[in-house]
Amino acid sequence: MGRGKTEMRRIENATSRQVTFSKRRNGLLKKAFELSVLCDAEVALIVFSPRGKLYEFASSSMQETINRYMVHSKNTNIEKRMPEQNAQQLKLEVAAMAKKIELLEGYKRKLLGESLGSCSMFELHEIESQLEKSLRNIRGKKQHMLAEQIAELKEREKTLTEENLVLRHKAEVSLQLNENRESVENNENDEEDIEVETELFIGRPGSRRQCNINA
Repeated sequence: MGRGKTEMRRIENATSRQVTFSKRRNGLLKKAFELSVLCDAEVALIVFSPRGKLYEFASSSMQETINRYMVHSKNTNIEKRMPEQNAQQLKLEVAAMAKKIELLEGYKRKLLGESLGSCSMFELHEIESQLEKSLRNIRGKKQHMLAEQIAELKEREKTLTEENLVLRHKAEVSLQLNENRESVENNENDEEDIEVETELFIGRPGSRRQCNINA
């Protein structure tokens, strides 16, 4: 007949409770030893009896294992707290950013001449000074851009003038060449049109009749 299932509750009888504690304690220490040997695990076991007596087992050094546990536990707690701290910090940053945006929007409206009813004389003076400063900056930027455009136009004008001079020179050279070519052709034509007179004598010597032949 098999053993019955033990009910998990406090044993009321003191003697039975002490016997059970001794058996379970020895079994637990044995299991801890086996776990450390079979699995090459670092095991530390601490047990206090109902009377406060200490029973312990450590596969290496109890103090080193406890220190290792404390470091690990501290890091784990920090890692658990980090998301909460980050979330809280993020909420604070979002709130601060929203506040800044609200202030900037209000200042922008005042610069546009809106929502001035709640402004004091000092605030109005500050807004006026800021607008004058902005206007000076805008005018300065505008003048700078105009100066750059004027300089660019002058440079383009200079380039176009130089190109025009080059083209004019080429045109004059081409015209001179055409005039020279026409002059040469005219001279050749004039030479061909010159009349040449020759004498032709017909008959015997002494009785020859002279005839003029124009060529």
